[in-house]
Amino acid sequence: MRIAVIIAASALLAACSTGGGGESTSTSQDRLSVPTSSAQPSSAKPTPTTTTPPVPTAAPPPGTPMSQVIRWVEAGTQADPAGFHTATRGGETTNLGDDVAFVTTAGKCATDKLVNGQLACLVKTDGLPTKPPDVEGEWIAGWVDFTGPTLEVGSLHGDPGRFTYGDGAKLPTGGSIAFGDYRCRADSTALVCVNYAHQSGMRVSQAGVEPLGCLKPTPPAVGIGRQFSCPT
Repeated sequence: MRIAVIIAASALLAACSTGGGGESTSTSQDRLSVPTSSAQPSSAKPTPTTTTPPVPTAAPPPGTPMSQVIRWVEAGTQADPAGFHTATRGGETTNLGDDVAFVTTAGKCATDKLVNGQLACLVKTDGLPTKPPDVEGEWIAGWVDFTGPTLEVGSLHGDPGRFTYGDGAKLPTGGSIAFGDYRCRADSTALVCVNYAHQSGMRVSQAGVEPLGCLKPTPPAVGIGRQFSCPT
């Protein structure tokens, strides 16, 4: 009787051991079948990088977009306007107050507070207009008035006006000076000035006086050799 009980108990233990092992194997296989990651490959494209082109070394020619002209002028070495408030003639120096005067290879320039600080230059270059046949008086072909909305080349003047006091300080090649609505930069071959308020400009070189920005040729007023104006 004791032997039969032992045999029955052994059989029961063997059955339990077999059932437990099968369940454990199934659970292990289920765990191995679970993916380790659900991340998907990204389809986003990398953001392209843009670089600003370098500023040209030469003065911008006529037809250059005004934004590029201004960028070129602003890239010059900035001069302190405080050094350009005097003019000298025959060894005598005159304080110009708020006006500025400077000299470049293209000529000499000065502002005049009596006409809202507008810029004028006396230049010697090619292509200057001759005296109109229907006017009388002293003709100065190289007198350039750049008001912003207009650019006038050649006009009548009975006296030197704002240039009475002589020449201002030299604006060195590569130098840039800002005053009022204007900024000018001197180049080895040209002078370029811009007027921010009207998005206009002028380029003075051996080739002549050329308009920039919105300035377009218009019929000149009486006593003016050549005139350019911005559309109104």
